[in-house]
Amino acid sequence: MNRTSWFLAGLLVVSAHAAALAQDNPKQTPAVTLKVGDRAPKLQVARWMQGEPVAELAPGTAYIVEFWATWCGPCVVSIPHLNELHEKFKDRGLVVIGQDCWENNESAVAPFIKKMGDKMTYRVALDLKKDEKDRGRMAETWMAAAGQNGIPSAFVINKQGLIAWIGHPMSLKEPVLEQVLDGTFDVARAAAAFELRRKNQPQVTALSRKMGASMQQKNWDEAEAALGEIARLIPEEDQANLDVTRFQIAMKRRNFPAAFELARRSGDAQKDNAMLQNMLAWEIAKMDPVDKPDLQLAELCANRANEATKGEDAAILDTLARVHFMKGDQTRAIELQTKAVSRAEGRMKTVLEGVLKSYREGKLPPPTD
Repeated sequence: MNRTSWFLAGLLVVSAHAAALAQDNPKQTPAVTLKVGDRAPKLQVARWMQGEPVAELAPGTAYIVEFWATWCGPCVVSIPHLNELHEKFKDRGLVVIGQDCWENNESAVAPFIKKMGDKMTYRVALDLKKDEKDRGRMAETWMAAAGQNGIPSAFVINKQGLIAWIGHPMSLKEPVLEQVLDGTFDVARAAAAFELRRKNQPQVTALSRKMGASMQQKNWDEAEAALGEIARLIPEEDQANLDVTRFQIAMKRRNFPAAFELARRSGDAQKDNAMLQNMLAWEIAKMDPVDKPDLQLAELCANRANEATKGEDAAILDTLARVHFMKGDQTRAIELQTKAVSRAEGRMKTVLEGVLKSYREGKLPPPTD
């Protein structure tokens, strides 16, 4: 439920290795031999758990091959986003494959798919292994070869069979797929950017850690200095990702006008990113009313998040309800919070029920981070 998790995403996504958001593979990988611009390796699947089998990567078809596991929390978060891409582009020649990887218990895969339901409707495959100790062919020829040490990780393959993009699936934007599908995506430029990320990754990772430590110590000058160094080391197309962290720093420094401008810019750049939109809305909605939060902006972001998740995410509904209550619409807040409670389970349900009780009493409850 912690909507401020995107604070960590803002720090880590700029490290040029978005897999840092997930659990690391304890086995260190050799030198990178598979890069953006290379021909995609062949598929080596043990069994297709869902969807029509794909024998090979066919010319004229674009693919997303995403590596995930049932035990991976960030994978669970990214699956609905991947499914949205699948639903939007499947009729335009995009095939999405959820490639199970580093799985601790393959018997858990089928129940996991069933539980995800309509949030995971694309193809799902098990990795080909010699025995239980084997890491898997796909894990070796794709993940290890590309230096991907964490999941979820996604590969986009264009219609010519070349790898066009590698990264965390939450960072995969629709314009990339639009260009891949219509043949205008510049693979050579993407390959150069990939090399720059890989070359500077150690420095960027160290600076990201330094920045995180500075922010924990509330040393905003040092944090901004580290952020500036990061900006000089990453490709142009990654610069917008830094706005998430700039927003967080501006909020902590109580420079609210700057924070709101950064939130608007970040939100406009990633309108379909439900996690980002919800984080931006929540950070504004949990402000003290005396600080004059931009509730119009918060409502815009929360509505985008709610639309992207089709009104089914409890945490997003909770955010939107709070925004409406702060705007003086108690009736709408109660309606949304009631729906949030109905979508929640366990401790989260209990917390949201307490918030609903406060709204019915006409009281703004403390933020429930």
